[in-house]
Amino acid sequence: MTTSFSFPSGFHWGAATASYQIEGAVRDDGRGESIWDRWSHIPGNTVNGDTGDVACDHYHRWREDIQLMQQLGITAYRFSIAWPRVIPTGTGEVSAAGIGFYDRLVDALLEVGITPFPTLYHWDLPQVLEDDGGWPERRTAYAFADYATAVADRLGDRVKHWWTINEPFCVADLGYRVGTKAPGRHDHHDFLAAAHHVLLGHGLAVTAIKAASPDAQVGIVANVDNHMPRSAHPADRRAAELAHAIHSGWYLDPVFRGEYPEAAVNHHHWDQREVAPGDMEIISTRVDHHGVNYYTRKLHGDEGIDDLERPAPILHADLHRTTMGWEVYPDGLRELLVRFNEEYDLPPVYITENGAAFPDEVVDGAVHDGDRRDYLERHFSAAAEAVAAGVDLRGYFVWSLMDNYEWARGYGQRFGLVRVDYETQERILKDSAHWYASVIAAATGSIEASEEAVDDGGDEVGVEGLPADEATVEDGSVDQGDGA
Repeated sequence: MTTSFSFPSGFHWGAATASYQIEGAVRDDGRGESIWDRWSHIPGNTVNGDTGDVACDHYHRWREDIQLMQQLGITAYRFSIAWPRVIPTGTGEVSAAGIGFYDRLVDALLEVGITPFPTLYHWDLPQVLEDDGGWPERRTAYAFADYATAVADRLGDRVKHWWTINEPFCVADLGYRVGTKAPGRHDHHDFLAAAHHVLLGHGLAVTAIKAASPDAQVGIVANVDNHMPRSAHPADRRAAELAHAIHSGWYLDPVFRGEYPEAAVNHHHWDQREVAPGDMEIISTRVDHHGVNYYTRKLHGDEGIDDLERPAPILHADLHRTTMGWEVYPDGLRELLVRFNEEYDLPPVYITENGAAFPDEVVDGAVHDGDRRDYLERHFSAAAEAVAAGVDLRGYFVWSLMDNYEWARGYGQRFGLVRVDYETQERILKDSAHWYASVIAAATGSIEASEEAVDDGGDEVGVEGLPADEATVEDGSVDQGDGA
């Protein structure tokens, strides 16, 4: 079997990480405490009491990790900048050592031809700001804008692609309502206020970055599951649409329409007291690109329906699952990209995260992760189908470059293209990494994809760098989805 993906010329092939998940060095060079430093050290909050204190030690091993990126041939790298490393007290003085780390990282990436795509906020709020109320407080949005200015002032002469907030759903809903992520609060009003202020911070940061770097491309990253009805019953369809409004529309409608979805507002009984005059205009400041993090689907049904009255399920529910418990459903990526493209006036889109955790094992110094290769291959095909349907997709960032700290789940979930031994910090390119390298090589024309590079599954891969209107595809066909 030969699988061909067709993507636009100049397509960015990348990998993604996040600061707290890989950097470690939480006390080095004056870095301030983050909400994850505090929350992960509270007994019972994480699996095995795992913390990001050391993680992948990327803060000290970043040169080695850039060499791994070179081996993969990636053309872009999405990483996040740790707010408490840059401004240890959340506001005020910028740490020369902290911003200097990212300064050197950016220079080194550019030197080897890798385009940096930094994210300003991937969940590591300075603890001092949380102690002062956190995201439910309006002033946190303005502190974030000041932080954005400080970073863009230093890096904006070289960095031209920015993401403001990663997964506002996880920041607000899981951090302040459900409490399964830092800071671990359980308050419905705090969640509503946090959600609004995170989006306000995003809008303020867009303007701040562009003031410092007028030619910058700025966007936000949303995690989206495909919310589907259990059956064709109208009540199940309504349940799925409400879930879509609550989880996706709540964060996309304000950015692209300047309003919150009415169904979700009513569901949450929100009086919108936090919305000040001008806020929605700030939040809906035009973005230059949009990031989509996709992993799985969710099935929804109206519990008031007697199962005897419910039609047969639309799709078989017994799909292959990752070790996170997430169903492998590549079609959901294509369906969502096409839906968003039809419903919103979208700018260019990037897949900013997509990947899977599987029970990787080292055998004779290698990791034969055929499940991950299959997962990525099928999702690449789905993305290419979205391009063929008219979606302006500009890049794809696999989650993740390397195994890392999977938040409350600790170190047991391995998402990486590169295996990390957390005791020795040894890095091993998995079979999926070699396969991805061959995909990139074929796409960019850097080298011919060799049999050795794709021999883990016996299939050949071809990738065509064609204009979007010529895209074709051959042979492509629980737990809360809370991002990785």
